[in-house]
Amino acid sequence: MDVGLLAPAGPGRAATFARTIEDLGFASLVIPDSQNLAPDVWSQLVLAAKATSRLRLGPGVTNSVTRDPAVTACAALTLQVESGGRAVLAIGRGDSSVQRIGKTQDPVAHFEGYVAQVQAYLRGEAVDRDGFPSRIEWLPRDAAKVPVEVAATGRRVIAAAARQADRICFAVGADPDHLATVLALARDEARAAGRDPATLRFGAYVTCVLHDDVDAAREAVRGAAATFARFSALPGSKLEALPAPLRQAAAYLREHYDMREHTRTGVSHTAGIPDEFVDWFGIVGPAERALPRFERLAALGLEFVHVIPGSTGMAREIAFATLTALSRHVIPALRGGG
Repeated sequence: MDVGLLAPAGPGRAATFARTIEDLGFASLVIPDSQNLAPDVWSQLVLAAKATSRLRLGPGVTNSVTRDPAVTACAALTLQVESGGRAVLAIGRGDSSVQRIGKTQDPVAHFEGYVAQVQAYLRGEAVDRDGFPSRIEWLPRDAAKVPVEVAATGRRVIAAAARQADRICFAVGADPDHLATVLALARDEARAAGRDPATLRFGAYVTCVLHDDVDAAREAVRGAAATFARFSALPGSKLEALPAPLRQAAAYLREHYDMREHTRTGVSHTAGIPDEFVDWFGIVGPAERALPRFERLAALGLEFVHVIPGSTGMAREIAFATLTALSRHVIPALRGGG
């Protein structure tokens, strides 16, 4: 199972950060696309590509609201060419990127159509744009197709991803039993759409802080856990269908999550996220405690994880300890296992 990172590079740091991550042995780096909160993701990714030789790179995630599908396909192809074939295009329905311009998440039906259009552009096909046949005319003949990855939480998005995507990354936490349930759903939906589930790659977003002080690790990851658990609480989500720990957290976050404190730890809405939930939803503590959790995820058939190594506002030394522990103890043990 491949271990990658979801992390902002920060202004002026994309190349250095990506090179460091590659040297530590991570398989991929995905950078958030949230134009009001961070520098432009695609220019950051090209800078990262020029500083590395192995790392797979992509947005974590871009969305179907702020960018036209032709613009997204063109950006992904540019990264594919500039990186020598290391691009992954991860797409979601929009979160902070759309909230910060006064919009809401894309409806699932429109989102699925958007993904289908992007896929067609990436294959070099003509896309019907209100009667106008539109295609990426500069598509290099020798460029491998960019894989499209959908970030998925709820049943309808999982089903849409199973019909349209090359990769599905579940944003439902790191509990193996819950992940097994959504993985089975995705495979069933792929079969129903006439696709062989074996042709899809499956992964998960994992909030994770590794540190010998378990309490410190929990506090460092609590904001990220709240952010990702909130995806199960968005309008239209059926809380009653969720496992009990996630149902309780999602109900709380539906009422209390403050987007002004998005991804931060030690803020008002994290006060309602107990240690028991953090332990269930994320992976925290010493590396020897964390490794069996990662191994259980690999045993499910997940081929990759995007690790979110803590929350905004956490201590820098804890972030450094997490990356070091993942590099020394987790990545070598999992390499070749997925």
